Amino acid sequence: MTVRALTMKSGAFEDGGTIPIRFTCEGEEQSPPLAWDRAPEGTKSLALIVHDPDAPRGDFTHWVVFNLPPGITELAAGVGSEGELPGGARQGRNGFGKLGYGGPCPPPGPAHRYVFALLALDASLDLPEGGTREQVERATAGHALPRPQLTGRYARQH
Repeated sequence: MTVRALTMKSGAFEDGGTIPIRFTCEGEEQSPPLAWDRAPEGTKSLALIVHDPDAPRGDFTHWVVFNLPPGITELAAGVGSEGELPGGARQGRNGFGKLGYGGPCPPPGPAHRYVFALLALDASLDLPEGGTREQVERATAGHALPRPQLTGRYARQH
């Protein structure tokens, strides 16, 4: 399986910038809008993993999406919170134990990094709705190239 990295951006924050409260546990906890390059030829599906490598108990998963159709180049704000994704894509279980997007919710203190990583795959993943980040990563293990990613930062307000 060949995997190619894509570049990604958000209309809500710049790479390395602060994620607006609306997209966190202190706001509406909606998934932010995301857009990326057109998938390369031969792509059968896309996978998205959002995680916090600065979490106190280790790397924490905030969102897992897999089997996004390759023709899709964006996700609207809030789509990960509603449970319905375009083209039959599936949402995995996040670190909160729920399906879909779980917004940044770090303990008080320094800002954490939230990494949004997207992979182009030459196959669809044979995983059920609710598949975990670990299952998605295992299904692509040994095939992932170094990938550009979008990183947002957030520090709890209260």
